[in-house]
Amino acid sequence: MKGVSDGAKKEKFRQKMLEYMARAEELKKFVRDEKTAGKQHEQIQIESNATGYSYETLFSRFLNQFLTEIEVEDPYIRSHHQIYNFLRFCELVVKSKAPVKEIRLLTGSDENPELQSQQHDKLGQLSESLQKHNIKLTIKYSDTLHDREIRFDTGWVVKIGRGLDIYKAAESKFSIGFCDFDLRPCHQTTIDIFNRKYMKDSVDTAEDTV
Repeated sequence: MKGVSDGAKKEKFRQKMLEYMARAEELKKFVRDEKTAGKQHEQIQIESNATGYSYETLFSRFLNQFLTEIEVEDPYIRSHHQIYNFLRFCELVVKSKAPVKEIRLLTGSDENPELQSQQHDKLGQLSESLQKHNIKLTIKYSDTLHDREIRFDTGWVVKIGRGLDIYKAAESKFSIGFCDFDLRPCHQTTIDIFNRKYMKDSVDTAEDTV
């Protein structure tokens, strides 16, 4: 700014400098808040028939401006309703406006050749749809996968006993809760939430102290 005499250019540089400083403050606050929250291990117990646990309620807080990649490990993204559950999760990601560039899915493959073909076809259609929103869907299959967890590249890990398949079937297509999952009764399950980055730091610090 000192080397520029043009008033308009000086103002442009000043605004850009203020923009960078504001961004730096946002990053500092984000790191501080994440580090504080990440040291805590949160556990949510969902009772049978409980409501109020839509994907938006469970996952929205992790879909922030710093998120770029998501890994989903769930051996049962196979049947029609399970793939729909994964689709709803992907829709939440798209709707959140988080700058996600890639979603990686690791799941099991149906043993029945016909059902396997249908599974691959449906997931292929979802992949094509996500590409229109500039999100790459990478799909891999494993016959030995048992764990169910969702990992965000900001460090957050959400482990769900039942994976994404936490909802009971609606009584009918015209019953309350069919469309709005906050109103859909759930199966009993446990959700564990922690940040692997800061949990590791806490463990390392404790070991050093000992």
